[in-house]
Amino acid sequence: MTTCWFRLFEFRDLLAEHVLFSVGMMLISGYYLGRACALIRLPEITGYIFAGLLLGDSVLGIVPAPMSASMAVVTEVALGLIALTIGSEFALTRLRLMGKEVVLVTILQLIGVFGAVTFALLLVRVPLPFALLLGAIATASSPAVTVAIVQSLRAQGRFVEFLYGVVALLDAGCVILFGIVFAVAAGMLGLTGPEISGLTLFGRALGEVVYSLGLGFLAGLLIHAAVRRRYLTSELLLLTLGIALLFTGVAITLHLSPLLINMTAGAVLVNLSPRHHRLFRALEPLTPPLYALFFVLAGCEMQLAVLGRPELLLVGGTYVVVRNLAKYGTVYAGCMLVRAPRPVTRNLGFCMLPQAGVALGLVLMIQASPVVAGGMTAEQLEVTEMMVNVILLSVLVNQILGPPLAKRAVLAGSGMEL
Repeated sequence: MTTCWFRLFEFRDLLAEHVLFSVGMMLISGYYLGRACALIRLPEITGYIFAGLLLGDSVLGIVPAPMSASMAVVTEVALGLIALTIGSEFALTRLRLMGKEVVLVTILQLIGVFGAVTFALLLVRVPLPFALLLGAIATASSPAVTVAIVQSLRAQGRFVEFLYGVVALLDAGCVILFGIVFAVAAGMLGLTGPEISGLTLFGRALGEVVYSLGLGFLAGLLIHAAVRRRYLTSELLLLTLGIALLFTGVAITLHLSPLLINMTAGAVLVNLSPRHHRLFRALEPLTPPLYALFFVLAGCEMQLAVLGRPELLLVGGTYVVVRNLAKYGTVYAGCMLVRAPRPVTRNLGFCMLPQAGVALGLVLMIQASPVVAGGMTAEQLEVTEMMVNVILLSVLVNQILGPPLAKRAVLAGSGMEL
């Protein structure tokens, strides 16, 4: 019997060496588990995540960690298209109607979540610099979940416009806040020498935002110039996708934000000509397989082993509970303050709960930063490793519980039947 299992594992490892086998397994398992979740009125995204959890190292090991890492390009392409879609909602006519409201709700959410999570982690004896960093990361949400749910439901109206506005501004605000906090925390830990000051670190973070916005504006202008006299869907698709991927690659190479670049490009396009909505319709057929692979990959990266450490469960549980309560509470308070419609006020906060790529990217950036790696003590490095596991735990919980809550919120907020 042991020999039989050993040969079965050998055969699994042999097949898993080829990326096409892994992609096929991810699409098929994602489809069937997505359909199963739809039958019990859960979003298909939840099924995709469960499929990834099942295929990853935590269970079957069909998609091992090295294979998952080698398919990072799928995540980058999916996030680029998601950001382009969000940017298309920033028509100036809409922004004039609710721009101030979206900004106020986003700022209140950033400050409230950051303060609540930082204070709660201090109570469970997390050192102040690390509590500040986790507090900043807690402000991030998952625009991928938002867009996927809205598109699958074909939801429209004021709620969706408000939702897209908050999600887009939240990403930019989170990057800026994290840059400030990282500079402060590095100084508190004694990691910034005379050649790398806290002000320099903040300047780099702010520069990342400014350069990303500038490149996004340029990308939007180039797409507009390339497609304004094109009418065939194939031409629109080739040119738009080509330029978007080109600038996404530039962003990743230069350590800028692909999300901000593509959001800005989408906003530029929709404001240059209302006819550019045809671009986004041309991209729609690409989204189902890309979204499926994106969320299955997210599930593959989850590690159930993080649930076995009591001290991690205390810190991680505190982080998850306080973050989610603060997310909903601050969004609710912000909507009340700006007198948003009641469906928006009651439901918008639930759409902020999912947490994935942005949060993971920020915490892994801390871990990989030469400033951190070169100056931390062994004890500080151990706390940094705990931070990574806390974010992994948060992603595990919020990517499973968040999508069903977000789906119900979009249905209720848009006036659709539950």
